[in-house]
Amino acid sequence: MEIDNLTPAELRVWRAFPRGESVDFRTGEDEDTAHGADWESERTVRATVLRALLLNGPQEDGEIPALKLSGARITGLLNLQYGTVVHAVRLSHCFFEDAPLLYGSRLRQLNLSNSVLPGLVAATMRMEGVLRLTDCQVRGPVRLGGAQIAGALFMDRAEITPPDTTEPALQLNHVSIGDDLWAPGLRTHGEVRLNGASVAGSVNLNDARLSNPGDIVLDAQTLVVESDFHMRRLVTFGWIGLRGARIAGRLDLSYARLSNPGDAALRASSCTIGELWLRKGPPMEGTLTLRRAQIDELFLEPEVVPDEVQFNGLVYTSLTPQEPTERRLPMLERDREGYVPHAYEQLTAAYRRIGDDHAARLVQLAKQRRHRMTLPWYGRLWGRVQDATVGYGFHPLRACGWLLSLLAVGSVAFALHHPPPLKADEAPEFNPVFYTLDLLLPVISFGQESAFAPKDGYQALSYALVIAGWILATTVFAGVTRTVSRQ
Repeated sequence: MEIDNLTPAELRVWRAFPRGESVDFRTGEDEDTAHGADWESERTVRATVLRALLLNGPQEDGEIPALKLSGARITGLLNLQYGTVVHAVRLSHCFFEDAPLLYGSRLRQLNLSNSVLPGLVAATMRMEGVLRLTDCQVRGPVRLGGAQIAGALFMDRAEITPPDTTEPALQLNHVSIGDDLWAPGLRTHGEVRLNGASVAGSVNLNDARLSNPGDIVLDAQTLVVESDFHMRRLVTFGWIGLRGARIAGRLDLSYARLSNPGDAALRASSCTIGELWLRKGPPMEGTLTLRRAQIDELFLEPEVVPDEVQFNGLVYTSLTPQEPTERRLPMLERDREGYVPHAYEQLTAAYRRIGDDHAARLVQLAKQRRHRMTLPWYGRLWGRVQDATVGYGFHPLRACGWLLSLLAVGSVAFALHHPPPLKADEAPEFNPVFYTLDLLLPVISFGQESAFAPKDGYQALSYALVIAGWILATTVFAGVTRTVSRQ
């Protein structure tokens, strides 16, 4: 391009480039870049001029070239597809008429902060340094799929609102980031795609607001984060997918508001997480799915848990905060798969790790009662007998209470009416207490039962005591066996 063809604004940028000097066309610090379409020619720069500078611009000995431009209206397509740019590029507070085309390009560093763009096409781009989209307003999709960014990606307070949500608003699928993905306050309308991405640092989506009602709003399946994933005060309309993700540090959803009524709100099945924090927020509007997830520390407040969960196969080492069983058990009863024995075993193990054996027994008792509801009528009947008599073996002293009560009833009844002896000359002296014990205890014999034969209603009472004794013995044996097998 001949320098004679440049406008005064373009000539100013051209002359500043070799020395890496900044050119600022703004009229004030608070100027609204969204009105850039109305800017006059004195602050308009053609994209072809910028392309010529970046690919083959003038240089001066002893100077480091760089493109540093602010407050310009950039007309035409900035096409750097497959190009290599060895200079730092800063196009901040600029208004782009066309979406920059950076597909397959190689850049040293790119800063588009505070700019307004109709979109960004930069898939498979390679960035040697940092990519900044801070405070950008993007009115079309941002395509960064497969990009390799050696430094950090900054998208704090960026707003991405494409008119058509059939295509993801933000495509970061299979992107590789050598530092942090920093996007607190991000605003998107449409899907944010992070599946298969790899982040060597942390991901920050604090205070973000992601909207794609009735559909997936954050697709982070098989995402790998080597540090923390912060989503404090996140607001979503749509569901979050984390299936198969691996987060080495903390996944923090404190104060988050997740809403997707009638479907899943958070799907984190088959993922591996160091710490998962679900706390200080309202109940999720939608299903919480943690099936087959492996979590070292699960910080789960009962108030956050929605009306429907999926916990089958969930494994966690510790569960905080420490809550009584009456606040934890209702979470397990909300599982959409119904009775899930594994969930009760995990909760039992969590209580035992902190030394709360009483709470662990209560969870096991609740498990048996829930299991009883899945049995046929005769199984439910026998379960109720075990529950009433010995509490499925978790309340063994209850059997002693039943035994003493029956012993008192029988002793009084037979003391008032001695049963006649079978052989008067051979019968021992009648003892109502030991006679009742003979009836109640099926194994032990005191020689009373075989020597006396009650009649009429007292015979029926003796039969009832014998049956009650066998039921007590059987339930005690079943409860003891169950308790021993758990040790």
